[in-house]
Amino acid sequence: MNNEFGLSHVWTQGDMVSRAVFAALILMSLASWVVILIKALDVVRAKRQAARVDGFWHSSDMAEGLSKLGLDEASPFRQLALEGREAAAHHRATQAQLHDSLDVSDWISRALQSSIDNTTAKLQQGLAILASVGSTAPFVGLFGTVWGIYHALMRISGAGQASIDQVAGPIGEALIMTALGLAVAIPAVLGYNALVRGNKHILVKLGRFAHDLHAYYVTGARVTVGAIDPKVVTMKKG
Repeated sequence: MNNEFGLSHVWTQGDMVSRAVFAALILMSLASWVVILIKALDVVRAKRQAARVDGFWHSSDMAEGLSKLGLDEASPFRQLALEGREAAAHHRATQAQLHDSLDVSDWISRALQSSIDNTTAKLQQGLAILASVGSTAPFVGLFGTVWGIYHALMRISGAGQASIDQVAGPIGEALIMTALGLAVAIPAVLGYNALVRGNKHILVKLGRFAHDLHAYYVTGARVTVGAIDPKVVTMKKG
């Protein structure tokens, strides 16, 4: 009885189709893990940046607030504050030149929403890879299993014998493809769900920050729910 079973034996004994399926699953696994690691680091970094928002509102002016948000130009919270400031400055600079006055609230809202949309697109980059791997990897593995079983049965038929020793080995090797497909798909699905939850948390924080920025640029002060705590609303417009 031949005991040399395993992934290496599947590769050496397989034909072109089996090897192509095996290589495809390995590449899908590598791609999904790269995306999971990169996007997880982005989520962790964004959560740390979100924790600096309170410091922004405890600043005496916008310059100090931006410095408390961090110097990372890729920070979505810093970009949001800058987009709002530029929109407010543009409105003040062009209002006198227009026949009809622009609505400052709508103008700033569009600028802030555009920044949020850009951040949403960046956060979702790569998630399509995880979704594709999670949904297709089991079927790719199943195809490899069916193909392997077919060739195993053909070899057994050609040998003219069907003992348990000759059947168990080739069929077991073919079933490895199904297990490999599941091993590739499960981390991709779990990683996708975790990243989606992390992205939603960031977008909720970003939406709240945008609401406060909108109130600040339109009215000159941050609007809070309930009584306004003077210790919280310390940054004044100007």
